[in-house]
Amino acid sequence: MKQASVALVLSIAAVATARAQSAGSWEVRTGWLHMSPQDSSQPLTVNALGQSSTIPSSGASIEDADTFALTARYYVTNHIAVETVLGAPPQLHFNGTGTLAAVGELGTTRAYSPAIQAEYHFGEPSARLRPYIGAGVSYVWFGNTKLSQPVATGQLLYSPTLGTLLEGPTSVSLSSSFAPLINAGLTYNIDRHWSVGASISYMWLSTKATLTTHAAVGTVTTTSKVKIDPIVSFLSIGYRF
Repeated sequence: MKQASVALVLSIAAVATARAQSAGSWEVRTGWLHMSPQDSSQPLTVNALGQSSTIPSSGASIEDADTFALTARYYVTNHIAVETVLGAPPQLHFNGTGTLAAVGELGTTRAYSPAIQAEYHFGEPSARLRPYIGAGVSYVWFGNTKLSQPVATGQLLYSPTLGTLLEGPTSVSLSSSFAPLINAGLTYNIDRHWSVGASISYMWLSTKATLTTHAAVGTVTTTSKVKIDPIVSFLSIGYRF
């Protein structure tokens, strides 16, 4: 009788856990997100006085960034889920490289990147540890962009030939784009509601930076394509409904 009672209790617990992780259930997660850009950039192209020229060996790099994220996951089946990802936009710091290394920081911006992805979760709904893989897309735009003093005044456009003629008040725009992504992760289920997780994602992301300078000789535009291509790590705690 005692063994039968224990078996009944374990069976009920297993069914409760399975319901919490099976088709039709919701899960929210929050935690720390680390963004590590695998960046590269094209040399700056300056368009002035009806001509275009490239600043040789000029470029930019982007520092790692941290923020927190919030996700909502819906299990369509016991194995397939759809997840949306939101979070506080991380601040990205752009630094000069090559001939722009002496400038130091070029500017900062906030990256807004809500995403949606489809996932396949391995194992049974009652399993403690469930790995998964996924793929999706993010729409990325940039805001609160601020230029450093050498860039905001156009000083980086000084040349031995024209002197300071191309310098002047400068503004910047960064293009928005859709960015495909892939990810893989692990979820460890503490009980029928609570879990901890870890995931890593790769995003194909680039932007075109356009500097507009109001110089004495007229409007000068300077452009460069910057690949960001971040690896994104996410450590989280989740609650399942």
